[in-house]
Amino acid sequence: MRETGSIYRISDIEKDERPRERLLREGPAALSNAELLAILLRAGTERENAIDLAGHILIEFDGLGGLQRISVAELTAIHGIGEAKACQIKAAIELGYRLATLMPEEKPVISSPEVVANMFMLELGAKVQENLWVLILDMKNKLIAKDELYVGSLNASTVRIGELFRGAIQRHAASIILIHNHPSGDPTPSAEDLAMTRAAVQAGKLLDIAVLDHIVIGQGRYQSIKTLQGSLFPG
Repeated sequence: MRETGSIYRISDIEKDERPRERLLREGPAALSNAELLAILLRAGTERENAIDLAGHILIEFDGLGGLQRISVAELTAIHGIGEAKACQIKAAIELGYRLATLMPEEKPVISSPEVVANMFMLELGAKVQENLWVLILDMKNKLIAKDELYVGSLNASTVRIGELFRGAIQRHAASIILIHNHPSGDPTPSAEDLAMTRAAVQAGKLLDIAVLDHIVIGQGRYQSIKTLQGSLFPG
């Protein structure tokens, strides 16, 4: 039994249950975020073991999405995180981000709002300003291209609705999907989001390019305006 006041360290855990040993035995998917981060940290502090320190970091920065957004300087402000550890963490997260955003050679089929969210939530959810993208699709709802059009405060008066369709017209596309983020983390569509969607749908009718949906991305969550406000879209 540990003495009162002593620090519970990784070495106090049964060897088979330590994060590195579990990863070797069961694979990385079996580990929690804190355990995976603890492997990168390798050691904790005089007050926390590596797993506890990892949990502290995840709470401090609101999970993995927060870790992606913060700087090395912000990480090193945590006791026990030096520049080398901070760089290792940022490098690991960047590798994961790059892997998640790789486009397969086969054009993906956009079959649901969930597919869109799974493809772009990690990237858009990390943005500190609003970003508006247009996904351009062919007749079979396969993704042709992604146009990143606007950064900053987005509403129907600042976004040029015709600009949303430029890429689709150039590529002779059949339809588009709008997607943008809410840096607040709450994906609930605003009145401005609905107004922009309504204007885009009406313009799409004139151009014979359907607006299939408008997806709003938050922190780990998303909302489909078509799901919430189906009356905005043609049947």
